Amino acid sequence: MAEEVFTDKELNEAIEGLCRSKAEEFRLIGYEHVTASDVWNCVSHKYEKEGTPPLYQLVNDILSLKVIQFMNFITISAYRGSQF
Repeated sequence: MAEEVFTDKELNEAIEGLCRSKAEEFRLIGYEHVTASDVWNCVSHKYEKEGTPPLYQLVNDILSLKVIQFMNFITISAYRGSQF
C-alpha cells in the first residue's frame, strides 16, 4: 500500500477541519464560544517543548480532547494572563 503524502496546505486544512469539528462538538454540549483556534491552541500548547508530533498523534490529540482538559487550559491561561 502506497503512503500518501500531503502538502503543507492540505495538512493545515485537515487539521483546521478537525479543530472545527471538535469546537462544534463543544458548542453542541453548551460551550458556545469555543472556536477552532481555541481548540488548536489548547492541543498545540503541549507541543511547545516537545516539537510537532507525528500526524496520527495530532489527530488523536484533537479528537480525544475532553471538555475538562480544554477548560483547564483556558483557566490556567487566564491565571497566567496569556492570550490563548
